[in-house]
Amino acid sequence: MIAFLRGKILEADGESAVVDVAGVGYQVLVSASTAAALSLAGAAADTQLWVHAHFVKDEPLRLYGFTEVSERALFQTLISVQGVGPRVALAILAGIAPGELVRAKILDLPAAKIVASAPAPTPSARPSGPLGEVYGALIQLEYKPAEIEPVVAALDPTRPVADLMRDALAAFKRK
Repeated sequence: MIAFLRGKILEADGESAVVDVAGVGYQVLVSASTAAALSLAGAAADTQLWVHAHFVKDEPLRLYGFTEVSERALFQTLISVQGVGPRVALAILAGIAPGELVRAKILDLPAAKIVASAPAPTPSARPSGPLGEVYGALIQLEYKPAEIEPVVAALDPTRPVADLMRDALAAFKRK
């Protein structure tokens, strides 16, 4: 299992980075805060990333990288929640400061308690596709279906899930 990488940044595009570790280039999907840190450091900078290796059957192994081990732990907690995958977890991390998530007791609760405490959506109310992923993530964050439905209905389903999640969380902050 890959847990840590140290090397030079060959390229970074805001969503991923290629890290040269002893002549091997690892593509790592990064959080928004890690992307910002990498862009400040610039190309060819030495970096170290705490990595979560994620494998889903019939898909390639994906590496998710974080400059802080605590952010990786928060990411791993989020993806342990049923219905929250890596893309949605990155979107949540981009939309809510890690300190706010910790204050909301997410790290103190085992994943089973988070899932058990979330109200189950009615089958007819839950959209499918990218909007369904956002809906499920918001349910896991303990928003009520009545709060979620108008926000999700206003989203553009052709946009990436991370952007949709960011927009949904921003809509809740405005309320």
